[in-house]
Amino acid sequence: MARLCEGRVAIVTGAGRGIGREHALSLASQGAKVVVNDLGGGVDGSGGDMSPAQQVVEEIKAMGGEAVANGDSVSDWAGAERLIQTAVDTFGDLHVVVNNAGILRDRMLFSMAEEEWDAVINVHLKGTFAPSRFACSYWRERSKAGEPVDGRIINTTSVSGIYGNPGQTNYGAAKAGIAAFTNIAALEMARYGVTVNAVAPVALTRMTEGLGPAPETDEDRERRSPRWIAPIVTWLASAEAKGVTGRVFEASGDVLAVAEGWVRGPRTAPVDDPTVLGPIVADLVGQARKNSGMNGEPGGWPQPK
Repeated sequence: MARLCEGRVAIVTGAGRGIGREHALSLASQGAKVVVNDLGGGVDGSGGDMSPAQQVVEEIKAMGGEAVANGDSVSDWAGAERLIQTAVDTFGDLHVVVNNAGILRDRMLFSMAEEEWDAVINVHLKGTFAPSRFACSYWRERSKAGEPVDGRIINTTSVSGIYGNPGQTNYGAAKAGIAAFTNIAALEMARYGVTVNAVAPVALTRMTEGLGPAPETDEDRERRSPRWIAPIVTWLASAEAKGVTGRVFEASGDVLAVAEGWVRGPRTAPVDDPTVLGPIVADLVGQARKNSGMNGEPGGWPQPK
């Protein structure tokens, strides 16, 4: 019986540890040839070490799979182009790009430095755009040449971005931008045989271990394992998923769900006098669903006092 991703070529960014490592191992176990991309830096993006990426490559080879390490920065224009070319040069094609690389520089808005904002936006948002751009150019050229294309871009957003989390205006803005990027890129690439989806993971990794209470039991630790994120990413990477695009999936040890985007809520006729808007806006807001909290449920978002 053929495996889910047999013969497909996949790039996974930030694949040396945590969630990205699980993606790479899962894809390889289902037959994909994997480019394991990772700078090997710290949680804040500093430093570099190719050994984590190489270790994942060795794990994949030990299970009988094919993989190669890549240390290019996904937020570097030339590096992103080299990353895509690495897959084509090494394995002869490209089918899947999983944009997973990320860093954290958490700070309350009134204390955030310009560099802390720029670094996070650069790695997450540009680091999603740049590899996607070169992958899409590759697929578009193949499609225009009359060759079959069954491409996949799978981005990593976050509940911090689509729902909101204090102390993460930089990270949340980048992740919300990735959700919007996913929707628009899906519309642009559909004609070329490429789907674009995103996953909002919740898992305990070195990036998140300090953001909440530590797991108290083995059951809690298992529920927060990054291994729960890889199955939906692996399925979205497969040929089976060609009918699904422009979607954001929440994934964790607690739930697998589709996150629904912005929709127009309560409405009224346009008003040209701001002095009468008070009761009109109060009525509209009163009818609208409350903003969701980090659990995705309406009403969980703190309301102003």
